[in-house]
Parts: sequence; structure tokens; C-alpha cells
Amino acid sequence: METILQGKADAIKMAIVTLLGRGHLLIEDIPGVGKTTLASALAKSTDCTFRRIQFTSDLLPTDILGVSIFNQETRDFEFRQGPVFSNIVLADEINRTNPKTQSALLEAMSEKKVSVERHTFMLPDPFMVIATQNPMEYHGTFPLPESQLDRFMLHITIGYPALEYERKAILGKTSFVLLDDLSPVVSHQEIVRMQAEVEKVFTDDSVVAYLMKIVTGTRTHPSVRLGASTRGAQFFLSAVRAHAYYEGRDYISPDDVKALAPLVLGHRIILRTRMTVAEAELVVRDIVESLPVPV
Repeated sequence: METILQGKADAIKMAIVTLLGRGHLLIEDIPGVGKTTLASALAKSTDCTFRRIQFTSDLLPTDILGVSIFNQETRDFEFRQGPVFSNIVLADEINRTNPKTQSALLEAMSEKKVSVERHTFMLPDPFMVIATQNPMEYHGTFPLPESQLDRFMLHITIGYPALEYERKAILGKTSFVLLDDLSPVVSHQEIVRMQAEVEKVFTDDSVVAYLMKIVTGTRTHPSVRLGASTRGAQFFLSAVRAHAYYEGRDYISPDDVKALAPLVLGHRIILRTRMTVAEAELVVRDIVESLPVPV
């Protein structure tokens, strides 16, 4: 992946951590800095099925989930699966469609299944949604509902590349040409195996208590109107385990908790004044710094 997105090791790392932790990833940044490229590179580096959904203002829930079509030969309705039935789904510019269509992903992201016309269909394993969105200041965007935001394990930004890497990007091949040459380096069976190993990462009670104090701090901080949910705490622990596994350890440490706290909790809390996610992440960092670290 780093051959495609040079100088963005942190963003690549967090994308892989999210996949290993059985989570979903939200990437927010201005157009043209590599949000879609990151998602495509992750999919191309595996042998998982991959579908891209371009979210537009006229997108319908059936365009995501699928639709039942009447078969003239069998005289019965047949369900035609939508693009959500893939291992990795790219929801490109998710905040360009209305909240009704956005909500079509809620059940899929939470329970890994889809209910259509009183029938339930299971999604493949592994299953991951990578959503990209432009900042709210951009024209033609809709805010993501809190219930939607809460289903994303991590929220990250990519930012402008360093000058040396941007120069290489300008003079070299485009990212989409480079993506065509990318080959899978891991199978989806290996990903499922690694996800199972992540769940076995040792978790000391003192570190769990430290994690919960941070979560509780988001609910009592004077700047916060609505703190992190229980789902957020669950995702927090899963992400921390995946981060430790990525670093080659079979146990989590307080450093894993400190590194992931802003990225897991920043987009979940609602501040008393209207602020950006970046400012919410600063509040989370303030909470982390105010707590004693377990030894």
C-alpha cells in the first residue's frame, strides 16, 4: 500500500488496524489527497471482493442493498444483491447523499446483515465499510447522523503529502495506474484468521480500567454535551487489541490506548459548542492527559 500512498504510513496503518479489529473506517478530508486511493489500495492488497458506491444526492437505498425483481419464468420475486454484498465496500463521498439513504448501511455495519422485504441476508466475512467524506463546509453535503457516526470504529484524515512525495506524485504515474499493478499479498481467509487472533490479545484489567476512565471522561467533561456510547467503548477495546497485534504484541499496553483514543472517540462525542472533529479530538487528548497511566 505504501507504494501507492507514499509518506502516509500512519493512515495506512490505521486502515489495516480497522480491518483487523472488524471495524469500519471513516476518512474525512478535502478532495484530491488520496481518500479513495487508500481504500482501493487496501482492497487491491487482499483477494477480498470489492465494490465502490458513489454516493450522490439521488442515490436510493435499493442502489446499496439490492432489489427484488419479478422473474417471469419462475413467477416469483428474486432478490438481486446490491454492492453492499462485498468484503470491502467503499462508500465514496458518503455525505453527499441524504440521511435516508445513508441509513441503509446501519444494519449492515452493525450486524453484518441486510433485511429486505422481511428476508434477512448475511454479508460475507470479512466485511468492512470504508467511507470517505468531504468537510461540511463544501457545497452539497449532508451531516452524518450520530447513529451512523457511532458505527465507524476510527475516524482519520490524510492531509497534504510532504513536498518530496508530492513531487514524486506529480512527475510519476497516477495512483489509478499504479493500482492496476498492485497484487494481493494476503487472502481473505488469512484476514479472518488474524481477526480471530486479535480477539485473543491479552487484556490486563488495569488497562481496561484505564480505557473505561477515558470513555467515562467523555461523558463528564465540561465541554462535552454527549459522550461516547457503550458501542464506542467496545470499538475502542477492539481497536486497541488490533493496534497491539499490528505492532507484533500479544498484549495491549497503555500506549495503545493513548494512541487510539482520539481516533476512536473524537467523532462520537458532541461538544456543547459547534466544533469540528479535530477540536473534539483535542478534548479527548485533554482527557487522556489528565488521567494517570497504569504501570
